[in-house]
Amino acid sequence: MKSQEAATLRPSSLAKRHAILAAAEQAFLAARYDSVTMDEIADMAQVSKQTVYTHFGTKDQLFVELVTAMTKGAGDEVSAGSAVPASREHVREALEELLGHQLAVVMTPRLLRLRRLVISEVPRFPDLARAVYDQGPRRAVAALEALLGELDARGWVQVPNPAVAAEQLNWLVMGAPTNAAMYLGDDVAPSPAEQELHVRRAVGAFLAAYDGAL
Repeated sequence: MKSQEAATLRPSSLAKRHAILAAAEQAFLAARYDSVTMDEIADMAQVSKQTVYTHFGTKDQLFVELVTAMTKGAGDEVSAGSAVPASREHVREALEELLGHQLAVVMTPRLLRLRRLVISEVPRFPDLARAVYDQGPRRAVAALEALLGELDARGWVQVPNPAVAAEQLNWLVMGAPTNAAMYLGDDVAPSPAEQELHVRRAVGAFLAAYDGAL
């Protein structure tokens, strides 16, 4: 059942669907794809296995639906913070707020585990991995590119190539923390205070390169 169709379900059926997705998230993020069974998900959701199949068809379809929903939700949350600042004096603050929020979302343990799981399943779900990339890093960079382009148009920051600048700023902030957490586990993810300091330094280095006056 597609997510659009789910919107037409009666409340009791929609509640079961949400319970199944919550159970699937818990099961898949705790183990490899192959080790999770539909029986296990049904038990965790407190529904029959037939109910799981009725809503999602197959284990593959349930996995795709879960990953798509989680990734889109994270992308929506990040994109919501990309507003143009009120004045030139607020550019640094706006960039720090946007990138800080993005880093905090990506460092969420459930999203780190999701990313590891999707990477491990690329041979099985190559199209899904592409969709996750498009909804995640590519979407974040596109939003940043649009913001930097607008700042350049207003003369607040000198960014002759917003696409390149957005890639640079995005990975200046995201690169080291994400790589460390992906390879070494959730425990090495920076604390909120460490994230704030990291973002402040990264944005400062970026602005110094593109406009030393800010």
